[in-house]
Amino acid sequence: MSLAELNQRVKTDLSYLAYGGADWVRPLQHPEGHVYDVVIVGGGQSGLGAGFGLLRERISNILIIDENKEGVEGPWETYARMVTLRTPKHLTSIDLGIPSLTFRSWWEAQTGAEGWEAVNKIPRGDWMNYLRWYRQILNLPVRNHTRLKMIEPTEEGIHRLHIESTQSSTVSSTEILLARKVVLATGIQGGGEWHVPPMIRDHLPAHLYAHTSANIDFETLRGKKVAVLGGGASAFDNTNFALSQGVGEAHVFVRREHLPRINPIRQMEVSGMIERFAALQDEDKYAAIGHFFKYNQPPTNDTFERASAWDGFQLHLGAPWLKVEQVGDQAVVTTPQGTFSFDFLIISTGLLSDPALRPELKEVEPYIARWSDKYTPPAEVANPLLDAHPYLSPGFALQSRDEVGKDKLHGLYVFNYSALVSCGLSASAISGMRFAIPKLVGAIADELFLDDRADILHQFFAYAEDEFIGQWPKVANTVDV
Repeated sequence: MSLAELNQRVKTDLSYLAYGGADWVRPLQHPEGHVYDVVIVGGGQSGLGAGFGLLRERISNILIIDENKEGVEGPWETYARMVTLRTPKHLTSIDLGIPSLTFRSWWEAQTGAEGWEAVNKIPRGDWMNYLRWYRQILNLPVRNHTRLKMIEPTEEGIHRLHIESTQSSTVSSTEILLARKVVLATGIQGGGEWHVPPMIRDHLPAHLYAHTSANIDFETLRGKKVAVLGGGASAFDNTNFALSQGVGEAHVFVRREHLPRINPIRQMEVSGMIERFAALQDEDKYAAIGHFFKYNQPPTNDTFERASAWDGFQLHLGAPWLKVEQVGDQAVVTTPQGTFSFDFLIISTGLLSDPALRPELKEVEPYIARWSDKYTPPAEVANPLLDAHPYLSPGFALQSRDEVGKDKLHGLYVFNYSALVSCGLSASAISGMRFAIPKLVGAIADELFLDDRADILHQFFAYAEDEFIGQWPKVANTVDV
């Protein structure tokens, strides 16, 4: 099968499912302009999958916005520096159960079945190409170069989205979009911010370090000596990438005596923990994600082998950073093993999830319930990192701390990594997408329906269109002769 034939197959499969049927949601009029039923913020894999899910629910008055130019949404062409995805190739995701929309179908259309058998893990660049194809073949309504600045709730239950263009370097005026529902499909960092320890941030100039999420100019680091802080998957992805780009030495520093070896995601993929996580009680959710945090995600075996094969690779175990300072034009790091000087530091210390860190939520953040508002864990498992996560419904809706905030938060959904404690490995994990998207779109559809409950029921009770036209006794046909 060629790619052109696959494209036709997708259209045929969707037609068999009556995809694209009439929208059932009542259009809303507003003096300020068009009101979208749903605006999805983020055009990466989560946003695209959510968009397709809503269209399958016959909710078509939607818009997806993304601050990046077309084709580079998400991390895959920016800070994701792994050679291949970490997810097993056989797991499906945003295809939502349509075989012709799977990565495997797209891959086999170009390489044949033998090409699929030859793949061990999905190459990162090819995953991005698949997402580009997915967007195109489904004709998803994406508006690029559009950044959300602020969500402003209104008295009418509509949200004003203050947006700006990212297409020009000049200062652009703010535009307003109106939306009944807003989905924050903003990826790994979208629920908070990437974390750089104060020990580094407060003692080094910005030109001497960067978080792994940053746009690092590796060309300027050719032949240089670099340190990488962290022992997880991203640390080794960046180490291998740096050495492949000509960095002279890359020293990886890990505070633990041993590298993490267990990847709890593999167990979650086969045990029901991903698809059924939302059914757990709060105490079990909290304990499970606390356990998940303890392990981190270890490097894949192939990434470790690639990184450690370079002549310039060095690994320092049991080596937490005790002090960081600038000496001349270098960053000097003190560890229990001694003091080291580097030309540049790459920081792989993860992120913090907290709605207070998101500027677009400043109008509603005081009302957002956190886990600390809803659940008090036993002292032995208490973790402030978990406590700061938003407390979400099983359908990813924000919950209010009190009655005052309920109307302001109504219609706001968090479909990014900060959903982890409430909804498990779902919104930003490829292995969780096929379970999470139906829950999200189902919750949105239910809420739209209930918002219009009175009118919908009125129309139902008033419906009086004849469908049956039979008569008895039958009237004989008369034929003129």
